[in-house]
Amino acid sequence: MKALQLKPTIYTFNTFAEFASEFQLGPRDLVVTNKWLYDPFVAPLSSGTNVILEEKYGKGEPSDLMVDAMRADAAAFQYDRIIALGGGTIMDICKLLALKAPDRTCQLFTGEAAAQKERELVCIPTTCGTGSEVTNVSVMALPELGTKKGLAVDANFADAAVVIPEVMLSLPPYVFATSSIDALVHATESYLSPKASAFTQMYSVRAMDLILDGYLHMANRDMSVDARNERMADFALAATCAGIAFGNAGCGAVHALSYALGGVFHVPHGESNYQLFTAVFKRYVQKQPEGGIAWLNAHLANKLGCDVEDVYDQLDALLNRLIAKKHLREYGMTEAQIDEFTDMTIANQQRLLANEYTELTRDDIRGIYRSVW
Repeated sequence: MKALQLKPTIYTFNTFAEFASEFQLGPRDLVVTNKWLYDPFVAPLSSGTNVILEEKYGKGEPSDLMVDAMRADAAAFQYDRIIALGGGTIMDICKLLALKAPDRTCQLFTGEAAAQKERELVCIPTTCGTGSEVTNVSVMALPELGTKKGLAVDANFADAAVVIPEVMLSLPPYVFATSSIDALVHATESYLSPKASAFTQMYSVRAMDLILDGYLHMANRDMSVDARNERMADFALAATCAGIAFGNAGCGAVHALSYALGGVFHVPHGESNYQLFTAVFKRYVQKQPEGGIAWLNAHLANKLGCDVEDVYDQLDALLNRLIAKKHLREYGMTEAQIDEFTDMTIANQQRLLANEYTELTRDDIRGIYRSVW
């Protein structure tokens, strides 16, 4: 059994300017980013680098159509290296841009085209959540298929993952909340994965501890931005640790069930995971209370200062202070779509369901959706 793979070289810097100097950012680079990041970090350097701004290509979750449009525009530049400066959307896009171009990006997800690395890729996360900088996974909405799918191939690995807490300090509260909760989901799901090893679980536990300690620090300071930023280096480290963990052990049913919500109603990834998180774990407890989840529940209860039986209610209460939880019907989901989402999950997300802590039947999946509908 493969216990641990660490693919990108990981770098840390205090500032973006330090990174640009050491990596010699220049005219043979293509920076893919957002304008709100380009203006304070890239523009002042006068490096002559080529730039593509994500805003031109639409909002929300990344899609294969966005990648196709970006690839067409990037053809106007001469570049050897792609610098992904952004959240999970930008990193997932850039993993595909670094590949040899298929006729259509969708073909990478259907198996009609093989993934072959063509350019060097440097990933700099600006949210403290996806862990995408250290994984080989790229997740896209595929409109013509009516779903979201992940492509997990070694060609998607970045050559360098660069952690710079400075670029995360101005995160809007919503983005911080959903991205850091996403990292917590990565940590807990990978801990319970049947593919987990003692090595990946070390990263899982380290990530969940840093995140929960940070949340509790914030809770003692009325969830203030100052309190958050005092722990931003910890949140950044946690996201990368969680990325290493789930990049090796995989995520499970929370991610599997969330993709239908994201694909149909365009709910951002971290938020859709948040809506399903504790409902899935409560079902795990009902079905298989012994084993890894017993240790996890005791550990979380110790962190939260509550009884094990109350751990997910207390966790919900803490997370709700960051961002209010919704019912799925508030996104527009109808009761009839409970069955539709169930069947869509079973049909399209076997890659993730293979990593669930214990087997969830169709009735289990339907019951989870109904419990949060």
